[in-house]
Amino acid sequence: MNQLYDAIGISKQAVHKQLKQKSYFNTNVIQLITKADELRKKHPGCGVEKMYYTLSPNFLGRDKFVSTFMSLGYRLKQKKNYHRTTIASKIYRPNLIKGLVIDAPCKVWQSDITYIQVGETHCYAVFIIDVYTKEIVGFSVSDHMRATANIMALKMALKKWRNPQIHHSDRGSQYLSKGYVQLLEVNGSKISMGKSAQENAFAERINRTIKEEYIGNKWIRSIKQLKAVVSKAVLHYNQFRPHRNLNMMTPFDFIQNWNKLKIQERPKITIFDDRNL
Repeated sequence: MNQLYDAIGISKQAVHKQLKQKSYFNTNVIQLITKADELRKKHPGCGVEKMYYTLSPNFLGRDKFVSTFMSLGYRLKQKKNYHRTTIASKIYRPNLIKGLVIDAPCKVWQSDITYIQVGETHCYAVFIIDVYTKEIVGFSVSDHMRATANIMALKMALKKWRNPQIHHSDRGSQYLSKGYVQLLEVNGSKISMGKSAQENAFAERINRTIKEEYIGNKWIRSIKQLKAVVSKAVLHYNQFRPHRNLNMMTPFDFIQNWNKLKIQERPKITIFDDRNL
């Protein structure tokens, strides 16, 4: 063997070191696969790159992690669903957030309604997101599109947070119902509306994230099961899902970090129609 090592120009020690490193790598990858599988149970649609930032392995970099786990079959298959959820109101409010610069929570909330398949029918979920922190501050699940579901989500948000300066949505009639408007305007919130999905893009993105990353291909059999799944998804999203636009922090961690920053250090974001999402 020594003659073979000499012939190919490497030392015996180098060969053993390489084998030891490979064994260390393989052992750690096996342990990481277990963690990845546990993460996928909680977050079925977690992409491989986002999985890297969530698990934060200390023995390989992002690109190596992505290529390794792609080769192990962790690539996601996305499905697209289209279903009308907006019943446009003839009366609407102007868009107040286009080009707005914000630097704190509760400056702008966005909300939207989406449908989710349940058995042979479908139900509806309402989400309200704080645009600055990306936190889902309120949500509700129902088997109808009446404004009471939106009001329930808004009341949840207002239990934890103060009224937003601006509440933005599409032109759905639910957002101009008497009860919804009163909850906002009684404490000084302004109501803003967009006329297209691009003008309500933060909320639209939440819909896709919950449906594609957390519900995915799950067969939801009842509204009770859907409520449990959505509740767990929101909790995981707020506390454990990293965001590229939050410097790969979770909404929870971003808020904790923001509270420690001096006013001049707090990041600013500019809201556009279809960019900076």
